Amino acid sequence: MPKIVYAHGFKSASRSRKASQLRDYLLAHNADIDFSAPDLSFEPDIAITQLMQCCANIPADDLTLVGSSLGGFYVLVIAERLGCRAVLLNPSIRPFDTLAQYLGLQTNLYTGEVFEFTTKHIKTLRDLLVTQITHPQRYLLIVETGDEVLEYRAAVECYAGAAQIVIAGGNHELTSFPAHIPALLTFAQGGFSTTRGRI
Repeated sequence: MPKIVYAHGFKSASRSRKASQLRDYLLAHNADIDFSAPDLSFEPDIAITQLMQCCANIPADDLTLVGSSLGGFYVLVIAERLGCRAVLLNPSIRPFDTLAQYLGLQTNLYTGEVFEFTTKHIKTLRDLLVTQITHPQRYLLIVETGDEVLEYRAAVECYAGAAQIVIAGGNHELTSFPAHIPALLTFAQGGFSTTRGRI
């Protein structure tokens, strides 16, 4: 059975807007696809372990990872390890830089959990960095140029050679996401295998 694993962003959770929209769409239109969206730990190494557990025993050809923001960074790490497909939604490219301003106590926006984000977590993120994708055909990038949190050009450069959907305007929430779910699912089911550049 095909499987999609969704990785949410920093201070987010499994019931985030995009995760819920994708879950609801699959229930209505593609119930044959198994969907998993774990509540990820704020500790990067534990989050990676949680996602790897969701992917256990799934053939690479049947597995698609979808990651938003920090979740996009995690998805890249795991996709390179497993050789599966991955969809990146306004992904973080260097979270050890962009999240440095959030050191200290933080509150999860969905669960209310209070946690401390530390320099140890920043170091772990830096150690996880993938400097270059090895198989661009396994990646689909979806970004909005109006992202006020992350520089979309960094993602476009990081995923050069991969299929890319670049939308003018928008914001970090990727407001146009529902319109791209059909394309995401086409990719997850083996589409775009020879596509390069923007679509």
